[in-house]
Amino acid sequence: MSNTLSERLAAAPVVPLIGENDAVRAVKTAEALGAGGLSVIEVVMRSDDAQRGMEAILAETEGLIVGAGTVLTVDQAKSVVASGAEFIVSPGLVDDIARYCLDEGIPFFPGTMTAGEVQRAYALGLREVKFFPASLAGGVPMLKAFSSVFREMRFMPTGGVSTSNLSEFLVLPSVLACGGSWLTPKDAVAVGDYSKITNLAEEAVAIARSVR
Repeated sequence: MSNTLSERLAAAPVVPLIGENDAVRAVKTAEALGAGGLSVIEVVMRSDDAQRGMEAILAETEGLIVGAGTVLTVDQAKSVVASGAEFIVSPGLVDDIARYCLDEGIPFFPGTMTAGEVQRAYALGLREVKFFPASLAGGVPMLKAFSSVFREMRFMPTGGVSTSNLSEFLVLPSVLACGGSWLTPKDAVAVGDYSKITNLAEEAVAIARSVR
């Protein structure tokens, strides 16, 4: 198995989001995703216990690259990195977080949805950004427009991505990977139906391989 983030995303360009408060369920969810072929995991920092769940995944699983999402401040970025986060994702573009990650060599995917935000990211030295919320920000047509102008930029559309439109995003050369929570449905996690999560991961990998 390849070891770098870029190699993993080239092999399986889908990043599932885990938003689980319970550390045990977070670990089992991550293991189920890994069993389905998705080894790059984003744990979203949307609750007080999310970072603890990320730490548990890092400590109790093997072969996964685990990052922190919904990182809002540079102090939070420093905290999740201290806990072992291997990449950082934010809903928007914050210069201080970008500079910190660039200085530390940490992959950073800030949320962008306008040409001005993409250009700002480019000026800061970033070449990969999140496109969020993808479905509300113009979807595939907007990404095509961005790609014609920002030729060096690559995008990770997240928000409104699902099995029904995954291939439409992944067929674009400028799309690095797609992120989404459809791979970790709350009802399946709540009842411990981890086989469903593995099946969704396998389906996403199959779709990705059919277009790349």
